[in-house]
Amino acid sequence: MLDDMTDEPHPKRAHRKVRSRRAKLLRAGALALAGLVVLGGGAAGYAYWKLNGNIKSVDIDAQLGTNRPVAPNDGSFNLLVLGSDSRSGANAGLAGGNTGDTARSDTAMVVHVNQNHTLGTVVSIPRDTLVARPACTAPNGSTVPAMAGAMYNSAFEVGGAACAVKTTEQLTGLRMNHFVEIDFAGFASFVNAIGGATVTTSVNIHDKDSGLDLKAGTTKLNGDQALAFVRTRHGVGDGSDLGRIELQKQMVKSLMKQVGSIGLFTDPGKLWSVGDTLTKSITTDSALASVSALTGLGEELKGIGTDQLTMVTLPVTTAPSDPNRVVEKLPEANQVWSALRADQPVPQAITSAQPVNPADPAATGAPS
Repeated sequence: MLDDMTDEPHPKRAHRKVRSRRAKLLRAGALALAGLVVLGGGAAGYAYWKLNGNIKSVDIDAQLGTNRPVAPNDGSFNLLVLGSDSRSGANAGLAGGNTGDTARSDTAMVVHVNQNHTLGTVVSIPRDTLVARPACTAPNGSTVPAMAGAMYNSAFEVGGAACAVKTTEQLTGLRMNHFVEIDFAGFASFVNAIGGATVTTSVNIHDKDSGLDLKAGTTKLNGDQALAFVRTRHGVGDGSDLGRIELQKQMVKSLMKQVGSIGLFTDPGKLWSVGDTLTKSITTDSALASVSALTGLGEELKGIGTDQLTMVTLPVTTAPSDPNRVVEKLPEANQVWSALRADQPVPQAITSAQPVNPADPAATGAPS
């Protein structure tokens, strides 16, 4: 998959034995993009053509040119995952809120995969983080001027995926090898296709804005409920985006486990249903916009399961200019990005100081 990109290095393959079929399936679910793997195997003929036709793409490389961070040359790579809060089409009325005719990156995760493709690190960027947004070219060809102190999620709103990638690369110093976007309706449909997602909370959650009404305990959520879960803020904790990110981390791991438990590779009907739903739900960079490329990404990620995944939130602090916004907390934020650029683990001091999951008051803030 990465081999086909003209400016990307040939990745090193990890050769690890699979101890059990369950472990193999869990690893196939790596990074919550596990559904990508289901596009492999017997996808041929009409199925291959149909699934390829489902995928929407953006030519990030053409829009951004060469003025970007240098691509890793050690086999590691980076993926930007965005959740769009667009209310167009099937998204209208889902999970509360209203953005009018615009769409912002409601969720943003920088996924770093190490050079041996055996470990993954996910860094969530709070949407309200104030950043220096670079000048961008919008999808309609117009120029979006640079702006100091812009909300991170505004980059996607004013300049689309390419501007979101450019802003992320400027913030992190990391080259985003790939980009994947999923909207509300796509997320809910994917959760339904894999049979739901199981979460556990120790508090009741009632959020009239997201529509979530959840009793304490373990609950299996359908697609709409899962969407409300990752969108909820006001019904739990202090109502901040940092608390919501912790719920999103829990959902990522739940989806990975669910994909690994449903026997996709022994059920052709389920395989087709999940593959069709997923490819209809995502937008990718041009290099990923095919069944073969997505299957290749799945191969790159198959050695990573929940035990090989570290999830952290970018260290931030209240913005001096606005108590409702945050800025990077220094030097901790720089330490996170420096570690990933060097293909090293996030420092223990940062993983041990992560926000607490608001759905679990007993949580200690231990590393994800």
